[in-house]
Amino acid sequence: MKNKDITPFERSRRLAALASKDYAKDFLALLVMYRDISASEAASRLNIHIKTAQDFLEGLEEAGILGRREAAEGKRPYFRYSLKEKSIHITFDLEGLYDRQAHASGAAWIIKERKNSGALFKEGREERISSVQVFEGSGRSREERRYSLTECQGRFLFYLPFPTESPSPVMDIMNKAALDKECLPEVLDLVDILLSHDVIEKTG
Repeated sequence: MKNKDITPFERSRRLAALASKDYAKDFLALLVMYRDISASEAASRLNIHIKTAQDFLEGLEEAGILGRREAAEGKRPYFRYSLKEKSIHITFDLEGLYDRQAHASGAAWIIKERKNSGALFKEGREERISSVQVFEGSGRSREERRYSLTECQGRFLFYLPFPTESPSPVMDIMNKAALDKECLPEVLDLVDILLSHDVIEKTG
């Protein structure tokens, strides 16, 4: 397989994209019926462009569904494709998309608001920040980016130490905001965003 390092999510994404083609059902049925087939044979049988057929076959081959062998007609080599798998399973492991271990140390980060960051905090109700606006670029190319905050993020940001105050660990700020540990992933996502925009400074 060409892309042997392909992730399970990417494999499922590619297979789902292939399966969504309007010719996919007929194409897959063709692969079941034929011992092996070339792109030109499949294209003529399904009345689609040869490049379309080639892309479909290569996509399935890269995902490990098809095998291919080189053949030759006269002096011109080409590939013939055959099924390796008789069943295609498309599964998206959503939990695997978030690396909890990589963020495990985030609770101990020591942070505070950076002085003169230029960010605008819009205060909501009940000790909560409802949104934060940051600015990217400079001069005429300067653009505004607005982030709407979840309840966890808004309450956390409300208790973020000011630039004139001493920095605090993330978990201490969460405790002040009366947030439980279930809020940690989305809080750290916000912290990552604000660190990238120099709105927050991290000292440890």
